[in-house]
Amino acid sequence: MKANDKRILRICRKLGIKSTIRYANNGCTRQAKNPQYIAENILDRQFSAQAPNEKWLTDVTEFHYYVGLEKHKVYLSAILDLYDRRIVSYIIGDSNNNELVFRTFDEAIQANPDAHPLFHSDRGFQYTNRAFHKKLESVGMIQSMSRIAKCIDNGPMEGFWGILKRERYYGRHFTGREALVSMIEEYIAYYNGRRLQRNLGIMTPMEKHESYLHVA
Repeated sequence: MKANDKRILRICRKLGIKSTIRYANNGCTRQAKNPQYIAENILDRQFSAQAPNEKWLTDVTEFHYYVGLEKHKVYLSAILDLYDRRIVSYIIGDSNNNELVFRTFDEAIQANPDAHPLFHSDRGFQYTNRAFHKKLESVGMIQSMSRIAKCIDNGPMEGFWGILKRERYYGRHFTGREALVSMIEEYIAYYNGRRLQRNLGIMTPMEKHESYLHVA
């Protein structure tokens, strides 16, 4: 069904439907005090790509859940493809550590063994680790990093965090780890396979991805 944006807005106002509040994103990046490897910002905010697996972005974000009054955290590490905006891989863990990021990268490579994208991240301690840089080199990837305190350098990845949290996390109170993890897993499946995006030509990330493969 086709409808003009203004018509949708009028209907929403009439029914009292409002969007979720966008909270400030404080992130959870732990900048490396003594980085072992720093890469230039090769991506340079060029947030478009001509094909899948040409440019990947990555980051880690945190979520909270409660057991009684006690607050706990889980961390989500993900890799996003700039061509079709699909989530290539993700790992959910209880610690924001090297293993979380390394496993995310390993899963992405396992699913895309012939991929050699430009790999962009912020300057978090996991990404400035020399061992991580060697992992990138071993599969023929070039590393790129955001400048210090320039979140917009990794804008689409930050944007995905905002979409996920506004649509499924903000305004909810999770009282167990299982419910929170299920929400994240279900949302990423929905985002990749069912959530239409205007900048993809009213397609889902996977539809955009598969349309390229079909033409190729």
